[in-house]
Amino acid sequence: MKNIFTKIAAIAATSTAFSVAVAAANNPAQAIELNFNWQGDAGYSAIGSFSYDETTASTIISESGGGATNFLQSLSVSFLDPSNNPLGTYNTVAGGVSQSDFFKFNFDTSTQTLFGPFDIGGGTGGKSFLQGTVGDSLFLRQYIGQDKPNITLDQNSGSINVSKVPEPASMLGLLAFAALGVGSSLKKKQASC
Repeated sequence: MKNIFTKIAAIAATSTAFSVAVAAANNPAQAIELNFNWQGDAGYSAIGSFSYDETTASTIISESGGGATNFLQSLSVSFLDPSNNPLGTYNTVAGGVSQSDFFKFNFDTSTQTLFGPFDIGGGTGGKSFLQGTVGDSLFLRQYIGQDKPNITLDQNSGSINVSKVPEPASMLGLLAFAALGVGSSLKKKQASC
């Protein structure tokens, strides 16, 4: 009886992986999503993600200001204090439209690295934002009010990490192979009993 369930699980996993592979081949992914994270010297941090259409994007993506973006489809960021308590989450770019007049973003699609002027996050009424120059210095700042200076909460040497979000088809394929491995192990175990 266990042998039948093992075979059914293996067939189902293989079928799922094959279906996903066929669907991906017929509908190639256009949007690519990447994660980024920043760690300040005093323990504050920023985590976020952004996406763009890889079929239309140039090698260098440079965006600035409010309104329609050239290539970015989305960019969101969350800021955390040293105890990982949230300071705020901001959708700086949503649906290909920047929500901030101060927005600055530069990304090299070939090396998958951020570079140059950088300014993301909120903009008014006690909002937080990450700004500076990637590779030089980045500051996590908080806007307090119109006639008051911004408060610098943390900074670092300009280091910010970018990583690609795994595609769902890749994850399902890995799960299918894992299921086949488990099925094979169970089959060997049954044969030795």
